Amino acid sequence: MHAIAVTAPGELAWTEAADPQPGPGEVLIRVAATGVNRADLLQAAGKYPPPPGASDILGLEVSGVVADTGPGVDGWPVGEPVCALLAGGGYAEYVAVPAGQLLPVPDPVPLVDAAGLPEVAATVWSNLVQTAGLHAGQLVLLHGGASGIGTHAIQVAKALGARVAVTAGSTAKLDDCRALGADIAINYRDEDFVAVLRAEGGADVILDIVGASYLDRNVDALAADGRLIVIGMQGGVKAELNLGKLLAKRAGVIATALRGRPVDGPSGKARITAAVTENVWPMIADRRVRPVIGARLPLARAAEAHAMLAAGQVTGKIVLTV
Repeated sequence: MHAIAVTAPGELAWTEAADPQPGPGEVLIRVAATGVNRADLLQAAGKYPPPPGASDILGLEVSGVVADTGPGVDGWPVGEPVCALLAGGGYAEYVAVPAGQLLPVPDPVPLVDAAGLPEVAATVWSNLVQTAGLHAGQLVLLHGGASGIGTHAIQVAKALGARVAVTAGSTAKLDDCRALGADIAINYRDEDFVAVLRAEGGADVILDIVGASYLDRNVDALAADGRLIVIGMQGGVKAELNLGKLLAKRAGVIATALRGRPVDGPSGKARITAAVTENVWPMIADRRVRPVIGARLPLARAAEAHAMLAAGQVTGKIVLTV
């Protein structure tokens, strides 16, 4: 098969690679498209190695059709359209994945666009609902509201009945967020999100992709009993945490990651994908939630897609088609 290989830090090439084979409990997918994530950029730069046992090929999510199944797999017939959450291997014509990480392609989403759903849907549901307990009437602050995760999180939070505040860096992106349902849109370049959230009584939940440079301000923006969920480190990895502020608010700071989770277990990927299928896919079926695809490029142009994502040129996800 063909796949994208990292030939040097930050350099990608379209090359031949060994065909994967499905092992016990695994499904082989003939890939139609793969989603692009910031983790791919970090791995390509040599800063985010795959978990032990995972493919060293980039790519954390795909859509396609079942090509073959390994021993012990039932319920996924050959030819079935699917999408899947991966630990790696998506930038290729074929990928093998544990059956517990497969999801059906939700109606009415085209097969290619479904490649942009597994990572954001699993991230948003596991963090906002399973970890933070977001529910109707609460206020959630989403940093990076125009990102793939942000655009999905806006819609899911609104479908749950929550109020949504977002940050973004341009008028156009803030307009995109409002069109998806955001109630409060904050330009982080010239507005203080802490002041805006305090005027609203504070955020019950904050989903943060920035990390260290926002830590203290995020705590300031929390409401009493609020939860700060950190899922990214674009603003660094180390910062001072004022425990007095947390105590006064009875607040919590939780850092989570998706890629390195086991397949099974209470916090495993199979549990998350099952919850996504049960709870988020009906939101897509009745059009309360839709995938936001900012660009579609051939897989051979992965380097161009990475540059677009790094420069913040798109709202929503970039998918690469095979």
